[in-house]
Amino acid sequence: MKRNLLATVSALGLVAALCVLPAKAQKNGETDPEKPESIEAAPPRAEGEGPFSRLILRGGILIDGTGAPPIGPVDIIIEGNRIVKIKSVGNPGVPIDPEKRPQAEDGDQEMDVEGMYILPGLIDMHGHIGGVDQGTPAEYVFKLWLGHGITTVRDPASGNGADFVLEHKTKSAANEITAPRIEAYVVFGQGREEPFLEPSEARQWIGEMDDMGVDGFKFFGYRPDIMAAAIDEAKKRGLRTACHHAQLNVTQVNVLNTAHWGLTSMEHWYGLPEALFTDRIIQDYPLDYNYANEQHRFGEAGRLWAQVAARGSEKWNQVIDELIALDFTINPTLTVYEASRDLMRVRRAEWHDEYTLPALWDFFQPSRNAHGSYWFYWTTRDEIEWKKNFRKWMDFLNDYKNAGGRVTTGSDAGYIFKIYGFGLIRELELLQEAGFHPLEVLKSATLNGAEALGLAGQIGSVEAGKLADLMIVEENPLENFKVLYGTGAIKIDENNKPIRVGGVKYTIKDGIVFDAKQLLADVRSMVAAAKVREGREIFQPGMEPLQVVPTDPDPGL
Repeated sequence: MKRNLLATVSALGLVAALCVLPAKAQKNGETDPEKPESIEAAPPRAEGEGPFSRLILRGGILIDGTGAPPIGPVDIIIEGNRIVKIKSVGNPGVPIDPEKRPQAEDGDQEMDVEGMYILPGLIDMHGHIGGVDQGTPAEYVFKLWLGHGITTVRDPASGNGADFVLEHKTKSAANEITAPRIEAYVVFGQGREEPFLEPSEARQWIGEMDDMGVDGFKFFGYRPDIMAAAIDEAKKRGLRTACHHAQLNVTQVNVLNTAHWGLTSMEHWYGLPEALFTDRIIQDYPLDYNYANEQHRFGEAGRLWAQVAARGSEKWNQVIDELIALDFTINPTLTVYEASRDLMRVRRAEWHDEYTLPALWDFFQPSRNAHGSYWFYWTTRDEIEWKKNFRKWMDFLNDYKNAGGRVTTGSDAGYIFKIYGFGLIRELELLQEAGFHPLEVLKSATLNGAEALGLAGQIGSVEAGKLADLMIVEENPLENFKVLYGTGAIKIDENNKPIRVGGVKYTIKDGIVFDAKQLLADVRSMVAAAKVREGREIFQPGMEPLQVVPTDPDPGL
């Protein structure tokens, strides 16, 4: 939720990052009594067919998510919500021999997906389920995710309240709503009126949240002894932890500290450069810097990677080796920072026209009072510094992956001109830019995410015995990740005319087959209806829409 920036800073220096602690909706720093505390809940499921007693996918090309190259044609047998068999049924370029195929039985459902690509459902490790100030009902968010083949989402803050997220988690698990499966993390201290003063209080609170059924916790920072106790208690209970190492706390606690305490993953990149310093312990802040000034905060963040150890140096390699030894996961969310290096690209993304709700567009606009809206006067120099920042950040991610480290994918959509579904597909492109082979990218987006969630025995790859979480696309995503966007990819046809190809065709979650393109059509209808209802279109910041006044074609009459 957007709010007055001062409301995001507590007496202990806790800072809201690209999400904020749940609270009543606020307006100009004050509670707005006209707004609810949570977004509109998802309606009962009216989409999708299945699960079926037995479903056979016929003739697809399998990219299984483990890093293995494509193979096909294959037939995949799904019983209920489980994959039970994957069978190679021929070779490319020749007809499939019917004798090699699993035979259909009475009551079986069959889908002809010959020549199409079958992949595991994608995992968004940083997916907020919208927010009141974004004006994003749960149905809008969920359909954008499923429409892009995303079948599992970790909500890393439960910003609509733990009860809201846990309720939707339960309903999704029962397939009562049209939604990805949900992993519910809560912010450390969420819902608590008083600060933690002793480590024992933190341990008790972790236990209370465990009893509620949460899957994990997100930290921004805290007094080191209290934060260490909380992470340790979560680890003892088999719960996962994530941290956005906020700058107000990072001089006390960086990534190496929390990883040694037992933290399982880091969000974004904060706290990692600080672990890579060799000639300083505090970043080189200008002397007029003010963290509450969002342009200061993000502008100087774009100069931070320039201050770290050289690539390949002893310090660089030592941090990589140490984190890998601790089985540590990096969830970078490159995509949500992309506007910092190319604001116009992100602001003018073509999907905004039909997929961004007017209220969400308003939420993205520049504002001195709101987090993530730091475009007070974003300069060419700022973008150049961020491009350099990205390059070194990407180098570290690629080296970490090459050394055996786990990198996952997350979008943090709903902020900084990024919308749900589209943001995660862009993350795939950015990991490829970082140097990942497309098969490594897909492994990051599937099996790596499942491992980080502790769910690799159930999801993350297309293997017999695992849940039937899949996506099917008509084009080869390894050749071009753009074919996964809901808007498809531009291609010239045989008549020299531009056409659109791709877009996920089917998303299968728990054995239920969803028409992905119909889900996205539903979203477009929601957006169009909102524009009619509100009597408006979206327009670029500072550019009021042109008012066209009809003129009399013949003034003399």
